[in-house]
Amino acid sequence: MPVYEYTALDIKGKSIAGIIDADSASAARQKLRSTRTYPTSIKESAASTDKVEKGRPALTTLFSRVKPSDLSMVTRQLATLVGAGFPLVSALDALLPQTRSKVFKKILVQVKDAIVEGNSFAGALSPYPGVFSSLYTNMVRAGETSGTLEIVLQQLADITEKQQALKGRIRTALAYPVLMMFIGALVLFLLLTFIVPTITSIFSDMNQVLPAPTRFLIAVSGFFKSCWWILLMCMALVLAGARSAKKTTGGRYVIDRATLMLPLLGPVIRKLSVARFARTLGSLLKNGVTMLTSMEIVKNIAGNSLISRAIEEATQEVSKGQGLGVSLGRAEVFPNLAIQMIQVGEQSGELEQMLEKMSVVYENEAEASIMSMTSLLEPLMILCMGLIMGFIVLSICLPIFEMNQLVG
Repeated sequence: MPVYEYTALDIKGKSIAGIIDADSASAARQKLRSTRTYPTSIKESAASTDKVEKGRPALTTLFSRVKPSDLSMVTRQLATLVGAGFPLVSALDALLPQTRSKVFKKILVQVKDAIVEGNSFAGALSPYPGVFSSLYTNMVRAGETSGTLEIVLQQLADITEKQQALKGRIRTALAYPVLMMFIGALVLFLLLTFIVPTITSIFSDMNQVLPAPTRFLIAVSGFFKSCWWILLMCMALVLAGARSAKKTTGGRYVIDRATLMLPLLGPVIRKLSVARFARTLGSLLKNGVTMLTSMEIVKNIAGNSLISRAIEEATQEVSKGQGLGVSLGRAEVFPNLAIQMIQVGEQSGELEQMLEKMSVVYENEAEASIMSMTSLLEPLMILCMGLIMGFIVLSICLPIFEMNQLVG
């Protein structure tokens, strides 16, 4: 449905501006007049041609996707307005002028109109799973049912902000090592492809057997010089194959299983997935969502198909009356400490609080592991670069030393 920007006069003669969706400009005018708002100008918004299907903008708005930071900010502001006594539609109206993203603004307009038409807030959010996740929609539904919508919105904003803060700290910790790795690989590629062949060409006229390190360096350099495009093509094929395999259920399961078995990275990924599971499940249970429904939701946000399958199997066991801790422990995917904490929470009747503590524990452990890995990775990369450069220098110098001995 097209979106129109308008300026109008309200019943008191005050000039106002906003956006509205309607089938045509005349329909938009009629809709405004029905709310005792009298438009003075109305035009179709530039964003109206960018259709949003299931919360995903079209190609023309590819770089205008809704950011998690924008979602958390709007959620917190909406919680404040609802808590202050604003009706939900009025609160959304107040937030529209402050929303910077045109795509997000259009979605909010359509959500507001759906509420005006008689839909619940959760029902109005459900057509946009790309923006409002199943976690978000189900927590809103629970908040509407229990009459604690402002509290639920505050918790949703907290969850989003904590997840973004953790991702930001991890990205910051990995930025320098990744940059160093990229620059080091580029320098080695340029050395072996262009510089080393020029230097080693002086040894081609020597009528003697070159040292083994020099022969090896010349062979590697020649391979890079003549077949570098094959290497790039192989890397592209491997990446494309991995991406295609990850789209299939079996391929994704194999990749995720191999990822969890990696020596250093695997435990970190496991801890992050467990922390995400615990925080989400705890928030859902705390807001009145049933255990089975909550398990169905967290199954889709685990981030690893192996862990998702373990949660799915545990859901079936819980539906038969088994405890959550015992059901998760059978898959042998969750850490023993996590299983013990869940069992203690079940026995004490404080499962929600225990899940929240568990999420904090594993988030802190994952962050500490990443920090220690990056602190070790930097000197290790410098050492490797030094050894490779030393080998290149030695391989070039050995024939020169032999030539000097022959001349002497």
